[in-house]
Amino acid sequence: MNQRVSLVCTVRDEADNIVALLDSMLAQTRLPDEIVVNDCLSRDATPALVRAYAAREPRIRLVTGGHNISSGRNNAVREASGPLIACTDAGLTLDPGWLAAIVAPLEAGAADLVGGFFQPAPRSLFELTLGAVNYRELAEIDPATFMPFGNSMAFRKALWAQVGGFPAWLNHCEDLVFAREAERQGFQRTFAPAAVVNFQPRSSLRAFARQYYLYARGDGMAGLWGKRHAARYLTYMGGAGLLAGAMRWRWARLPVAALVAIGAAGYTRGPYRRLWGRLRHHPAHEWVYALALVPVIRVVGDVAKMLGYPVGRWGGGRRGA
Repeated sequence: MNQRVSLVCTVRDEADNIVALLDSMLAQTRLPDEIVVNDCLSRDATPALVRAYAAREPRIRLVTGGHNISSGRNNAVREASGPLIACTDAGLTLDPGWLAAIVAPLEAGAADLVGGFFQPAPRSLFELTLGAVNYRELAEIDPATFMPFGNSMAFRKALWAQVGGFPAWLNHCEDLVFAREAERQGFQRTFAPAAVVNFQPRSSLRAFARQYYLYARGDGMAGLWGKRHAARYLTYMGGAGLLAGAMRWRWARLPVAALVAIGAAGYTRGPYRRLWGRLRHHPAHEWVYALALVPVIRVVGDVAKMLGYPVGRWGGGRRGA
């Protein structure tokens, strides 16, 4: 039996992409009963564009509140009238069957929290390569361990109230903290592979580095993935030690080169495999560029994370700040 569904998102300065998102919301095979767009201190035409849609589409409501994505999303959920909440973000578009797929487990009583899939929709060769390096394909997802992200998520409003909403003290990683708290309290989650959103990867190394710096800072503030970050520091420290040894002792150069090559091959195997299928119809010079870019993206992302994590963990704020 269908239940009332509220589709929510929070926006800030999204005038260049909000129309595409709203169009994809209104093109769903199952339309939401309402669309609650929370504007969070926009300085551009975003509110005016949403109001224009709301004037001709009664499902759409514009509300305001919050100071970041977490508090803005909380305000949107608070304003929503449905017992089922579907959640997405600006800067992407929804596949036509996204809403039907992501709320189906909730209506069937199979879960309280549902995570959908998200895939890159690149507009340049750089974005295509970045998408292959950083984002897994559907076949690589383990539904048992996959944690829902705020850009493709659905949950019962009662769950949101029970766990205290999204943590307003976090600007990033708030969706993971929300999902982990729901799991800790015994709520059931599941993965909906047919619920797909499409997003444009960052368009430059600089923008990508900033993105991963902020993500890692959020990890540090939330105390997430400490072992994973520690392993990254140890790996790079070990690699630096090996290279220093190779520079000092000539006999060590060949073994060190072999170890580095084996490590690099293992670290880039997944990205190269994904890239292989996506470059099939591209010219040879684009293959060369993309293949050379893979290790650069890996290193830039790792360095950004290693810089961001300690800032969040020890210098970037604390819970409740």
